[in-house]
Formats: sequence, structure tokens, C-alpha cells
Amino acid sequence: MRALTDSEARVIAVLLAARPDRERERLRQVRIPRSTYHAVRRRAYEGLWLRDRYIPHPVPLGFPFVTFLLARPFADRFEDFARVAAADPGNVVLLTGRQVALAIFFHKSEGEGRRWAVRMSDQNLGGAPTACTVGAEGPTVPVYFDFEGLWCHLAGIAGTLAYPHGLGGRLPTAEREGESPSLTSHRAWAIGELLRRPFLGPEAGKGPHLVGPFGLPFAQRRMLARGWVDHRTLLDPGPLPAYQGKSPDQVVLINGAPRPGAKPDELFGELTRECRVFPFLFVVGTDRWLLGAWGASTPPPPDPTAPRRPVLGTLREYLEGIDVVQEPASQFTTRVDHRYDRVLPLRDGSTGSKV
Repeated sequence: MRALTDSEARVIAVLLAARPDRERERLRQVRIPRSTYHAVRRRAYEGLWLRDRYIPHPVPLGFPFVTFLLARPFADRFEDFARVAAADPGNVVLLTGRQVALAIFFHKSEGEGRRWAVRMSDQNLGGAPTACTVGAEGPTVPVYFDFEGLWCHLAGIAGTLAYPHGLGGRLPTAEREGESPSLTSHRAWAIGELLRRPFLGPEAGKGPHLVGPFGLPFAQRRMLARGWVDHRTLLDPGPLPAYQGKSPDQVVLINGAPRPGAKPDELFGELTRECRVFPFLFVVGTDRWLLGAWGASTPPPPDPTAPRRPVLGTLREYLEGIDVVQEPASQFTTRVDHRYDRVLPLRDGSTGSKV
């Protein structure tokens, strides 16, 4: 497999930032000719290095709680677990590796997430999972499938444009303008069109590099501007060529109980500044914190001029009972690929349930 060029690495970094910049601003940022930018962008999407998704704020949809389930199904029941999890009407993301699975659910009540531990036991699907249910109205998911920090570090690009993107939180624009948080039929239509846009593009003959937010109708742009939906560009390390011999080919999932007085923003700062680890996922639960990161199977040689702080030692200052799972990224399968349209109410009052 060939290696990525410098131009490709810079274009990927700008696209991962998923900022609503005009094209002229993006060209200024990557400092390459327009024709090269367009060719690289098309190549990145057609090669499945990148894909666009629209991620909604859970609260306006009527789902104030989100559960992150880290499970280790029994080897002979792995497919059964995947089938049961994907069939859950609240499931929006399902990733499975060889030994571990990460499932994300939108819930109407806090207790719904806790039922998964009982379900795993009753159906003999595996050992007790780690279930972290958080309120979507607070800053409980400061990083949610945001790969810009990781990529800028790997490509040697100083700084980031938008990292980190989170999930949920306050809706300051709506509050300032006195907008009602209710999901009207018109808003549901606009949100639904956005959530389904990446999946309907091929049916309409639209390439995967053309499902971004440029040229959207006013109602859909309004949902993006008000924070009800967030446009994101996701990275897949599987088909992605290496850059200067570096490739994020390992998925690392970490969870632990916060120590008394531990502050998630301080841990995040230590990881990114001192350890040079840029989580793509960070969930702050009351009793458990969950982090997802990518690493390399062959770490770079240490740089004596810029020593890195040990990651595990840093984690131990903030967490206890730490559990670390690491698997090759090539072994992970995306079973439910950010299908938030599944939980969007339809006109008859039901919800979409297609995977």
C-alpha cells in the first residue's frame, strides 16, 4: 500500500475539523492548489478513509440520556449479542472487535441503560458489562468521535481547528433567542433529512464527498447553526494508508472510577499536552469514565528533546480500578454506523429502526 502524501495529510486534517468554512478559507489553510484539494478530497472519501455523518443533540429529539456500553460477549455468543444490541430501538452506534464491543444508546430515562447488565446475564450473552449512562444536557461527553486531534498529532500539524467536538450539552443559541425546545414536525423533517443524508446520497447518485453541509436548504442549515445537529467527518484507519510510516492501527478503550476530586478537564489537558494522547471519545459518568483512543502497534522512538509523560501513570492520578482493552483497528467492524435516524420520530409516532 502506498503512503499518504503531505498534501493528503493536510487535507484530511482540515476535513476532520468539520468547520463550516467557505472553500476559499479551506484552501488557504491547506496551502495547495484548488484542483489538488478537490482531487484529494474525492480520493479520501472514495477510498473510505473518511465519511460524513450528521450527529444530533439528543435532548431536542426527546432522549435526555445516553448509555455507553462496553461489553465482552462470550466467544460463542458474540453474534447473538450483536444482533440483540442492534435490534434495540435506541442503538445508534455498534462497534465490535474480536473480544470487545462498544454500543451507544439514546434513552428517554436513566434506568434504561442499567437494564443492559441484567439483559447480558439473563440471556447469557457475556460477563457484566461496563455501562455508563450520562445526561445529555450537561458536559458529560466532551469528546465524541472526533479524530482531528489524533490526526494533527500524527501528521505533525501544529494545533487544531475545532477539536474537541462533544455530544449534547447546552443549547445556548436557543436559550438566548427564547426558542422552544419542542420538536415540531418541520424541525423533525429538517433533522431527519440531515441524519439520512449520508445514506441516501448513493441512491441519488451523489458521491460520498458531496454529502457535507454546503448547499443545504435553509431549514437544515438552521438546525446546524442552532446546534440541534452537528456535521462531522469521521476517520477510518482500516483502509487509510500510513503517513511517514505512522498509522493509528490500534483501538484502545479505557475505563475507570474517578478518584475523589478528579476533574475531567484536567485529565484531558494532561493527556493532550503532556502525554500527547488525543482521545476520540471521552465520557464522564458519575461512577465511571470511559475513554477511547487510537494508538500505533509500533510506537515512534522516544524524542529526548520532547519527552512524553507516561499515559498509565497519568490515568492513575485521576482513575482507579482502571481497565484497558486494546485490539487491532482492522479487527473492528461497524455494525450500526451512527444511525441516529433510527430514533427520530416518524409521522405516525413510531421511530425509524433500520440499521
